[in-house]
Amino acid sequence: MFQLDIEQNFNTTVEQLFQAWSNINIMKTWFAPGTMTVPEATADVSVNGVYRIVMQEDDGSQHIVGGQYKEIVTNQKLVFSWQWEGSPNTTLVTVMFQKVDDKTSKLILNHSEFIEAEFRDHHLQGWHGCLANLQRISH
Repeated sequence: MFQLDIEQNFNTTVEQLFQAWSNINIMKTWFAPGTMTVPEATADVSVNGVYRIVMQEDDGSQHIVGGQYKEIVTNQKLVFSWQWEGSPNTTLVTVMFQKVDDKTSKLILNHSEFIEAEFRDHHLQGWHGCLANLQRISH
């Protein structure tokens, strides 16, 4: 099995950063890499609640991911399964939120249970693209 780990600081509070991951209206503004948009998204951010996010390319093609929330600790941790529509493979995402100071927080993302290094590497690029968009809205 393969996994990826990303740590990134944001110029925002832990509470605001957690909101960006748990409020569907905020998620729609950043939860797709690059110039992709999120025309449709739903999330029941509760243990065993499900989410579904539609990422749309400039040409209209869509990539749809969904899963279930496994663990939620408000302003500290989110754990959820991750499965692309049409794929038999399910992976696991753990996001930790840490306070650095009053205006800065650290996000620690672990995405695990990949069966191939190529899938992991593709997701690493995707997460970097998403987090770059999150960085832009969190200032």
